[in-house]
Order: sequence, then C-alpha cells, then structure tokens
Amino acid sequence: MFKNKLVNIMLIILVALTLVGVVAFVLVNHFTNQPDPYAPPTIDEIIAQSYETEEITTNLLSDDFIRASFMIHVTNKRALDEIQKRDFQVNNILLRALSGMRSSDLAGPEGIEAFEEAVRDQLNELMQEGQVIQVYTTSWVIQ
Repeated sequence: MFKNKLVNIMLIILVALTLVGVVAFVLVNHFTNQPDPYAPPTIDEIIAQSYETEEITTNLLSDDFIRASFMIHVTNKRALDEIQKRDFQVNNILLRALSGMRSSDLAGPEGIEAFEEAVRDQLNELMQEGQVIQVYTTSWVIQ
C-alpha cells in the first residue's frame, strides 16, 4: 500500500479500532432493553402507577353538590407509595378545591381540565418521591 511500513501499521490499527467501536456501539444499543424515555407510557404502565381515590361528595359554592372520583397517575413506584400514604392530604386538596368552585366553573371539558390541572399542581407541591403526571376524572356528577 504505502512504502512506509509504519504508516501501513498505523492505518490498520485505526481501521481495526474504528470497527471495534462501531460493533461495540451496535451491540450495546441492540442488547440493552431500556425503554425510550420520550415514548408515551402504555396503558399497563399508567394503571400500575396510578392511585384511585374514593368517591368524594361535597357542596359547591353555588349550593349544588358534586360527587366525583379521580385516578392520579404518578411517575414511579415510590411516588405511588407516597401518594397512597398521603391519601388524607389528597382528599383534603380535592375537597377544598371543589368546595371553592361554582358549578359553572366546572362545566364542560375546559372546566374539568382546569380543575385537574389545579389539583395536579397542588399535589406536586406535596410530593417528595416523584411527581403527579396527570389527574384523570373517572366519575363526575353535579346536582
């Protein structure tokens, strides 16, 4: 190839190291089963990392009453354990938030979504082991 033996040996070593690096990179990526951190969670993961509240009944400011229950999706198992231990605080937050609203504030999808976001933000202030990802309303009756 080249007339200088040293250059030939150096090129062979560089090509060999490059091939070893590429093969190692492919093998590591292929055999590690780490999930994509940006992929949305599956329904099984959501259910496994969710806490379901008991049905809550309380009065609203508008002299109506509401009966509702919620599913709270958290980031990990430790956060789930924490939210289960904090069930009395969760109920307190839900009751205070609901009792301070009028039925017109909670009307329609926008009202429910705004309420869920407010509850999520308040719960995240309490959490130490993870975060609340989403609060889902599973039942909702206003009379």
